[in-house]
Amino acid sequence: MIRKLIAVAAVSGSLALGVAGVAGAAPSTSTPSVTPTHATVCAKAEKLATRIEAREAKAAAWVPKAQAREAKATAAGHTKVAARIGARIAKVQKWETRGTTVLGKISAKCGSTTSAQ
Repeated sequence: MIRKLIAVAAVSGSLALGVAGVAGAAPSTSTPSVTPTHATVCAKAEKLATRIEAREAKAAAWVPKAQAREAKATAAGHTKVAARIGARIAKVQKWETRGTTVLGKISAKCGSTTSAQ
C-alpha cells in the first residue's frame, strides 16, 4: 500500500513539473529583443582590450625568462624539458599574435584609445 502511495506521488509530481515546464517554455510576446548599441559594444571591447594588454605585458616579461630556461636546459642536455619549454613559448607567442589582431580590430571598429601593439 505504501509503495502505491509513493508511486502515485512520484507520478503526479513529475506530471505537475512537466506541465509547468511546458508552460514556462512558451514564447513570451511581451519581452522585446534588445539589440546592443555601438556604444555598449565598444565599452565591452575597451574592457577586453585592457585585459588583452595586461596579458601581453605579462607575456612580454615571461618569454625572455622562458627562453633563458630553454637555453639552460639545452646546454645541460635536457632535450625533453627544453622541447616542452619551447612548445610553451610558441603557444604564448601565438596568443600574443591573436591578442594583437583583436586589438587591431577593436581599434578599427571603435576608434579606441588603446593601442594595437
